[in-house]
Amino acid sequence: MHALIVVAHPDKNSLTHAVASELSNGIVSNNSSHSFEFNNLAEEKFDPRFSSADLALFRNQASPPADVVAEQSRIDRADALVLVYPVYWWSFPGLLKGWIDRVFTNGWAYDEDADGNPVKKLGRLQVHLVGIGASDLRTYARHGYQAAMRTQIDHGIFEYVGARVASSELLLLTSTGAESHLETSRRIGRQIFG
Repeated sequence: MHALIVVAHPDKNSLTHAVASELSNGIVSNNSSHSFEFNNLAEEKFDPRFSSADLALFRNQASPPADVVAEQSRIDRADALVLVYPVYWWSFPGLLKGWIDRVFTNGWAYDEDADGNPVKKLGRLQVHLVGIGASDLRTYARHGYQAAMRTQIDHGIFEYVGARVASSELLLLTSTGAESHLETSRRIGRQIFG
């Protein structure tokens, strides 16, 4: 089994990258035949801007741009998609949101039937979400941020395309610090194909 781990943080020394690394260690710890690939959006300089070429694709007037096809191919090779990201303004960073906007396209991730009903095309894909936040659980609960993120991301994006969100974790401020997040990351990795 193969996982695509998408990381959206510009600092390779960040907790986000450390979490992604420990998660990948967890994936291969249970079974050496499991594999993973990192997609570091910042390092690879993915352009998140939705352009006229992307709009033409949405309108079924053009083929996908080459960078979009490359990203879709990476997802097509994966059995699991793992997104690891810092929480910015109670959601994805713009880089990751732009990746989803451009890559999860009409015709590839979803379509419409003759009656205009949505057709979900990514039903084979399992998704694992790992958000890293700088507030505590009380803050997320008091303001409804966690529920809002699940509605927006888990349901609004992945349910729409038929991908199953197998896990959705928020790693928030704790008294035990980053080490507990790294342990949680290894556990998530072990469970992806477990």
